[in-house]
This record gives sequence, C-alpha cells and structure tokens, in this order.
Amino acid sequence: MRVHIIGTGLLGASLGLALSANGHEVTLEDTSPTAQQLAADLGAGRVVNAKTGTEAADTTDPDAPDTAPAHPDIVVVATPPDVAARVIATALETYPDATVTDVASVKTRLLESVKTLVTRSQLDRYIGCHPMAGREKSGAIAAQADLFTARPWVICSDEDTPESRLGEVIAMATDTGASVLHLDPRIHDAAVAKVSHVPQIVSSLVASQLRHAPLEEIALAGQGLRDVTRIAASDPGLWTQILTGNAEEVRSVLIDLRTELDEVIAALELGPGSTGLLAKAIALGNEGHDRIPGKHGQPPTTYAVVTILVPDTPGTLARLFKDIGDLGVNVEDFRMDHASGRKLGMVDVSVVPAIQQELEIGLLSKGWQIPESAIEKEGTA
Repeated sequence: MRVHIIGTGLLGASLGLALSANGHEVTLEDTSPTAQQLAADLGAGRVVNAKTGTEAADTTDPDAPDTAPAHPDIVVVATPPDVAARVIATALETYPDATVTDVASVKTRLLESVKTLVTRSQLDRYIGCHPMAGREKSGAIAAQADLFTARPWVICSDEDTPESRLGEVIAMATDTGASVLHLDPRIHDAAVAKVSHVPQIVSSLVASQLRHAPLEEIALAGQGLRDVTRIAASDPGLWTQILTGNAEEVRSVLIDLRTELDEVIAALELGPGSTGLLAKAIALGNEGHDRIPGKHGQPPTTYAVVTILVPDTPGTLARLFKDIGDLGVNVEDFRMDHASGRKLGMVDVSVVPAIQQELEIGLLSKGWQIPESAIEKEGTA
C-alpha cells in the first residue's frame, strides 16, 4: 500500500520503519523540515515533491517546495494530540480517496472534535487507532522498526465504517507485527486511563519525591525504584496533552486511588486495626497484579525465579544465556539488579517451576554462582 505519515516523531517514524521493511511505499510529512529529513534518513520513508511527485532533495531547506504524496491509500496522522483533530480534517480534505487514521492515545474527545470539522461522507473515511506501544524517549532518533511487534493495536471503528477501509487499516497494523483489537472509543479511554495514564502519573509523583533527597539516600535505590520510575522520564508536554484529552477517565481512577491512599495514610498512624488495613492494601495489590496478562497476552502464569550472580564484564550475559540455552531451558522472563559500589549484578531468571532445580544444578556445574540463601530457601520449602 501507499502510506503517507504525517508527524515523524517516535510513533510516526517507527511506523514508517516497520511498513517500509514490509514493502509498503511510505512517504513522510512533518511541520519540522529537520525532523522530516531525519526520519527519512533513518529509513522511515521518503519525502516527495508535491509539484513533481519525485523524491525531494534537501527538505531541511526552508525555501524547498512543499512536499506531499500524490494518491496515498492510507494517511496516518501521528501528530501531538492537541493538533490531531485539525490535521485529520485537513487530511480528509486533501486526500479525498484515502482512508485516514491516527495513532493518538485518546479516542473519544478526538472523535468528537473531528466530527465538528468534517462532513458525514468524510467521516466514513476516518478510523481512529491507538497502537499500545511507546518508549520513555521521543523523536525519530528513538524510533524502532519492531516497536509495535506483539503489542496491542486498538481500532475504534463502528457499524458505518466501510469494510474495505477497515480492511486496509487492519492490514497495515498487522504488517507492523501488532495484535489488532476492536474497542468502542469510550471503553478504550477508560482502559488506557487504568493501564497507561494513571501509571504515568504515579510514576512521576514517586520520582518527584526524589528531587531533594540526599544523594546518600538515593544511592540505596534498587530495582524496585527503577521499575516504578522508569516512565517518569517521559515528555511532560506530550503527557499534558494526553492527560487533558482523557481528563474525565483519569480523574475517576485517581479519585479511587486517593481513597485507598488515604486509608493507608490513616493506617500508618498505627491505631487499632492498622496492621490489618496495611496487609489488606498489599493483598489487594496482589489480586490486581495477578490479573495482568502473561507472555503473548496469555493468562497470568506463576514462574519460579532463579537468581544468578554475574560479574559486570563484557560478554557475561551472552555466556549466561548461552549456557541456559545449552541446558535446554526456555527463559520466560528476566530482570537484572546491580550491586551498589561493586561491579556485580544479580540476574533473576523466570522459568517453569518444574525445571527450577534442574537449571540451578546445571548452572552450578558450569561455574555460575547462585546465592546459597536461594538454594537453602528452596530446600526448606
């Protein structure tokens, strides 16, 4: 297909890389000539001269002709959320034969805005999408061709959506390696408030508490803090747009969260029944955690964890995973923590419980160190 991408940030450039790798003809457009050229230089697509239809030379030149493709099959709007509606409406007008979609993370308010800007017949050519993928980094320089692989790609169509146009969008999403899901816009917005937008706020608020903490306190940070605050490095401007765009749903979840947080704060006064309230808060978190899907969207699975001590030297991790593979063991998941003040790390490898002991014995025979406390704990279980 001929796909024209408007907006060459992380998502737009990543989409261009993925589609180009699958043989689609991708053209690029951005209000920033430099960002547009960077995405093209990285292989996300090409920039064409609107007058000649040929590839543009240097689009960073402010005097260069405007660029646009001739007749795209699909136009993907990958601009910031606060301008997406206007860009979608312009694309529907500019490309009267194309299917127009977007990758914005909020759908209900965007759809309502688009409805006020276009005709009914134009609206039939618009299909809202949201690929559930991203990074804490932004811009084309952070783009990855496999960003969407195995990630959910939500499509918000309705009964009036022409099957042929829906088929085009599904085919495009599938060719990025994503898994297509169909959701009503309001259900989508309620879902992302819980699984994406509120986690971003919580991560940012936890990281905010570190601003004035003494460095000797922060030096004690382990993997738990890193896990919670990883997405706190996200772009403030983009997230302000996302949160305001889904304000009603996000506010609803935060009110519920505040109620439970107030209960924890009250329990920490250590009055009668406080330990029960604290235990309940942690237990309810266990229940929620256990509902998070496992690998490849499968039902949650409980794995055994084998901890291996590894020196911080080149090639160590490659050798560890080769040895695990040579033992015929499949790694379901892993994480790594770093010792403070020492060039030593601890790798937690998640495996099917039935092969935990086999893996430990095999790794010990190959010279790897497994903390004695872990083996003793298993032996007394």
